[in-house]
Amino acid sequence: MQVFRSNGKILLTGEYAVLDGAKALALPTKKGQSLEVGEAGKDIIDWTSLDENGESWFQAKYTIDNGQFQPMLDMEQQKDPELRNTAQRLQQILSSAYKVNPEKFSNNKGYTITTRLDFNRKWGLGTSSTLINNLAQWLEIDAYKLLEESFGGSGYDIAAAQNEHPITFQKTIHGPAVFTSDFNPEFSDGLFFVYLNRKQNSREAIAHYRNQPKENIQELTEKISGITEQVIQSESLEEFKLLLKAHEMLISKAINLPRIQSELFPDYKEFIKSLGGWGGDFILATGGGEEKDYFRNKGYKTIFDYSDLIS
Repeated sequence: MQVFRSNGKILLTGEYAVLDGAKALALPTKKGQSLEVGEAGKDIIDWTSLDENGESWFQAKYTIDNGQFQPMLDMEQQKDPELRNTAQRLQQILSSAYKVNPEKFSNNKGYTITTRLDFNRKWGLGTSSTLINNLAQWLEIDAYKLLEESFGGSGYDIAAAQNEHPITFQKTIHGPAVFTSDFNPEFSDGLFFVYLNRKQNSREAIAHYRNQPKENIQELTEKISGITEQVIQSESLEEFKLLLKAHEMLISKAINLPRIQSELFPDYKEFIKSLGGWGGDFILATGGGEEKDYFRNKGYKTIFDYSDLIS
């Protein structure tokens, strides 16, 4: 049995703009996903996906025939749109993996594959990116290439999956530039994450960004990159908030969407930073116990202290 593991991700700076070359600050999370691989019958992949409670949320067998992976879904599974869609997405990933390294699927080889999540898959912490990185480790291929062949995106989430501590990520003409960051704010006890009770579709968020006018892309990426560097060096919570507020204003204008704080929490007395694809997943908030109660009273029960989620 082979076992592989990858970390989830939080994108603190650079959302959207990272696609066009802005330097982003990514925070690998303590929660992630593992993948276990064993041997199975000939030309079969027996796949099981387990959630954070160890319960199966997806299960299917795939036949392997010359690089074609055909899911064998029973009648009940075929009636479920979510499971059917998951089966198709996994089929796409396996087909992409075959293109990169067909050897693993040759000579009538078969496998049992089990994935195990540490987090709720609706949270947007990287169910797909951790899967891509785990598969790449098993297949001994470039995770960025597998991402490009399957889901697409900037690749920052792959970089986070491969690291244990905060990193800066930047797309360049030579490929991803990933560096370990010394971002470890002394004021982290005044930071926490809140789940907004709705998952953001990353592909839809990217499509929305791409559809916006892009007259000043270089200016945007340069400003966001500069803010990222300043955030890493920030020495006080006040400085940190001022920098992230400037970041929020830039991204809000670039994607033509209001800030989450303005839209959902206009009466919040502290500061809120949108994360990842705006409109869903987590937000970063500043404050303490009273501020956490503010969110709980509004029905947002999934709250993590910074140190609970970030190494």
